[in-house]
Amino acid sequence: MAYNTIEFEISDGAARLTLNRPDRLNSFTVEMHEEVRDALNALEADSSVRALLLTGAGRGFCAGQDLSDRAVAPDGEAVDLGSSVEERYNPLIRTLTSLPMPVVCAVNGVAAGAGASIAFACDIVLAARSAKFIMSFAKIGLVPDSGSSWVLPRLAGQARALGMALTGDPVSAEQAANWGLVWKCVDDEDLTKETDALMANFASAPTRGLAETKKLIRSALTRPLDEQLDLERDQMRALGYSDDYKEGVDAFMNKRKPNFTGK
Repeated sequence: MAYNTIEFEISDGAARLTLNRPDRLNSFTVEMHEEVRDALNALEADSSVRALLLTGAGRGFCAGQDLSDRAVAPDGEAVDLGSSVEERYNPLIRTLTSLPMPVVCAVNGVAAGAGASIAFACDIVLAARSAKFIMSFAKIGLVPDSGSSWVLPRLAGQARALGMALTGDPVSAEQAANWGLVWKCVDDEDLTKETDALMANFASAPTRGLAETKKLIRSALTRPLDEQLDLERDQMRALGYSDDYKEGVDAFMNKRKPNFTGK
């Protein structure tokens, strides 16, 4: 389908999804949700894609929900925000966290509300030094959604999570990196270079092993150690038969660059 609110392209094993409503700080509307869902469905169906980059156009990453969207804006009568979360935001977070490939987020500006939640749902987040993360839900009488009430205390601890969620105060990219909310804070002029290098690496990496690593780490806090040890054993057994493992060992032994296929 033709897109009006996003840009989506696939090249050399990597997909790039850009939220593209810069005049509204890339805030979400129903149309944007539908287009993002379509792009991610296409991504899941394309076996050539081995990594996904999510970023925003213009001066911001994503300001969350566009409150002027009639689907969520009260206009004389109350609206069911739970329906919006259940039908749109929750499926998006579930998809991002379960994609069988690394999902990189390049936060090029403000990430507020659900925009911050979406960034935190990605596997590796690079943030420009000028970027800010804002849990803006408190400012309009709501609770953190799109998984942020789950992920914030796990990444930054309860005290910082409560501070962010209850005050809605901005957190700088540098502070977010210090707190463990993002992988790295980089100078604005270096964001594209750092992101491109990371994506090039993932596009030629042993994708299946990375996907299973992602699955193990994302689910680890839900299981006791004994069960996790058994899962690690099972994945090592399965991956030991993979083409990528054979290629990786051969390349190491022969001191050459590996040619991984992701299989």
